[in-house]
Amino acid sequence: MMTRALPRRPGTRLTELGFGAAQGGNLYRATTDEEFASAVDAAWEAGVRYFDTAPHYGLGLSERRLGAALRQRRRDEYVVSTKVGRLLVPSPEDAHLRDSDGFDVPATHRRVWDFSRDGVLRSIEASLDRTGLDRIDIVYLHDPDDHWEQAAHEAVPALVDLRDQGVVGAIGAGMNQSAMLARFVREADVDVMMCAGRYTLLEQGAAGDLLPAAEDRGVGVVIAGVYNSGLLSRDRPPADAVYNYQQAPAAVIERARRIATVCETHGVTLPQAALAFVRRHPAVVSTVVGVRNEAQVAETVRRSGVVVPEELWEDLAATGLLAEPPGRRSPAPPD
Repeated sequence: MMTRALPRRPGTRLTELGFGAAQGGNLYRATTDEEFASAVDAAWEAGVRYFDTAPHYGLGLSERRLGAALRQRRRDEYVVSTKVGRLLVPSPEDAHLRDSDGFDVPATHRRVWDFSRDGVLRSIEASLDRTGLDRIDIVYLHDPDDHWEQAAHEAVPALVDLRDQGVVGAIGAGMNQSAMLARFVREADVDVMMCAGRYTLLEQGAAGDLLPAAEDRGVGVVIAGVYNSGLLSRDRPPADAVYNYQQAPAAVIERARRIATVCETHGVTLPQAALAFVRRHPAVVSTVVGVRNEAQVAETVRRSGVVVPEELWEDLAATGLLAEPPGRRSPAPPD
């Protein structure tokens, strides 16, 4: 599978398709250890070498499972990213309850926002312990939307120090918005941004701020949420499709269906086009897709390998369904 290096950290290379491990934390419903391990095995066999997790995902369950699945593989053959900003604090009084943040796990811990230097250090130490890894390749600030001052002035300097010490390889932020990500790129010493849902076949808001800033500063961009929470994950979006983690408005579903119709005229499905579109931008170094089991990995890899005709983008732009003008190309594949 093709890899791309982070421009500022050429020693860190990401496969064009990344493994999103939120489902390994029992996102929305339970996943067994065996299902998740088989998903990692299938992704590895397909050539995937970039794996993304976070303490938030299942109150640490995703990190524990991912670390166990990768532990017997050569450490220099894969890249792991995790996140800081939510400390997991034991909450035994709630252990009989289920987590209320979308993960089907016991509420044995509560999440506490903390982008302080001490919080960053504690979070990374805990992630290393949960994963059993000797280092973290990429660390993202996780959803610092309401914490700019502390994230920018305490968390980023702490991560820079850890990067300089070799404890982590590259640093950045991961968010569901692009404006603050662009601000981090312009004002902070960061290497890579993870943008979820704001640069997709359906909407290209990040093309107006994050992506040009990243190109200008030599910062890599990882695209997550490529299906906009599921709306673009089926060939024909259903009436109950989810968008931005909630029921999609009728107008949004109709727009997605119109895009799907144009895709069909070019012999391409909506999810195939969704994956292909984001890789066209030169700043994009990888696309992370959440997968739960071996079958989902196989389908994602198949979709990712489909060659999409250039005429599709031209037709979408001509009909007003694609905001970004056609003609953008990714740079030539590296040697």
